[in-house]
Parts: sequence; C-alpha cells; structure tokens
Amino acid sequence: MSVIGPLNLADLETLIAVQREGAVASLGHIFPQKTHPFPEHQVREGWKREIADPDVDCFVINDAGRVAGFAATRADELLHFGTAVSTWGTGLAGLAHTELLEHLRAKGHREIFLRVFDENTRATRFYLRRGWVRTDETTRTTFPPHPTLRRYEQRLP
Repeated sequence: MSVIGPLNLADLETLIAVQREGAVASLGHIFPQKTHPFPEHQVREGWKREIADPDVDCFVINDAGRVAGFAATRADELLHFGTAVSTWGTGLAGLAHTELLEHLRAKGHREIFLRVFDENTRATRFYLRRGWVRTDETTRTTFPPHPTLRRYEQRLP
C-alpha cells in the first residue's frame, strides 16, 4: 500500500502545520524561532506555486488516512521531504523515501540529487543511511540567517 499521494490545495493547511512543527523541532538551532520564525506565508505561497507548476510533482505522505508529511520532486531533484514529528522513528519516512525514489526512477532519472542543511544532522544521517553521497557543492538558502545547504547525490539502479 502506497504512503504517498498527490498534494492538493485542500491539504495545504494541514501540510503547513506538519512542516512548521518539523521545522521547529529539527531546524530550531539553525533558525532560532525568536529571531527567525517559521516563514509560514512564504512557505505556503511556495507550495501554491509548486502545486500549479507542471514541472513539479507534489505529494502528501499519508499515515492511517491523515496527512503525515510532504514531498516534492522537480526533474532529477528531491526538492522537499519531511514527515510529522509524531511519525519519527516509525519507518514512515523510509517507506515514503523508497516510493519517491521509485517515482524518480519511473520518470527516467538515474542520477538524482537533493539539498539539505549542513547542520540538520538528523536528515543527513537519514540520507547517508539510504545511499546518498555528500558532495562539496554548497549554496545558501534565501531564508535568513542564510545557512548552508549541501548537495547530496544518488545513482539509481
């Protein structure tokens, strides 16, 4: 049974709540909430643009019929990926990750990439355990205080 499905505008407010909770829990040391609170408006508008963009595939991650995460791919990039804090450690993220790689493979991609904050050690451990390779390529996010995003790559069979 699939855990990912298409993201619709009707799911957006629930998705934003899930994303906000996860961002505060896992990125609060990177984006201190007193000085750099979760940019809800910008994130919502970004999702609206991506949902409308035919080049971006947007997904919800479902757990027992409820929205428990989000993901998006654009060409050969895993653009967004996160699960609800309440699901951390349950294996849901691993299942969703496997399905997302299958989606990218089905689209014809064999070399894929993502970007993750250097200081997001929880995420970097997750990706390294699943075969992603850390590169030397970095960028900075547009969101203050502009922490470093690192590129990870994976070759699909």
